[in-house]
Amino acid sequence: MEMKKLIILFAAIILESCFTITISAQSSASVKGTAVYVVPITIAKAYDLNFGTIQIGTTAGTVVLTPAGVRSKTGGVSLLSPTGTVQVASFTVSGSPSSTYTISLPSSYTISSGAKSMTVNTFTSSPSGSGVLSTSGSQTFNVGATLNVGASQTPGTYTNASGFSVTVNYN
Repeated sequence: MEMKKLIILFAAIILESCFTITISAQSSASVKGTAVYVVPITIAKAYDLNFGTIQIGTTAGTVVLTPAGVRSKTGGVSLLSPTGTVQVASFTVSGSPSSTYTISLPSSYTISSGAKSMTVNTFTSSPSGSGVLSTSGSQTFNVGATLNVGASQTPGTYTNASGFSVTVNYN
């Protein structure tokens, strides 16, 4: 009989240790989910880019318009006075207050008068490359560029009806 009791006791100890191992092997933890919703960023054009009235010479040149509205020339281009309408491109960005964003400018685009064309490139912005929305969620920025004028360029009003694209994205 003693042997029977000993076997039952031994079996009980083994079952208890198995039960303890099974229970102690289970564990759980709780986590919380979080999401941040930001107001979609938008951009709206306020003004188009306009290099003003120029006179073209027999040698190539450029007209540079800075984001601050300062117009200068190189080569065979003369800046006429009255200037006509000289205007930097201007945009208003809206989104989540105090957020930072990047500004992507085009590399170049073409303006035309009939079959003749000129290239606009070397775009610059102020602020340059990125901006910070105000506490009310907006900021205005300006864009300037360089107009490349060919030697003996044909006179006319050069435009591009579809314009150029400026893109903004949250950082």
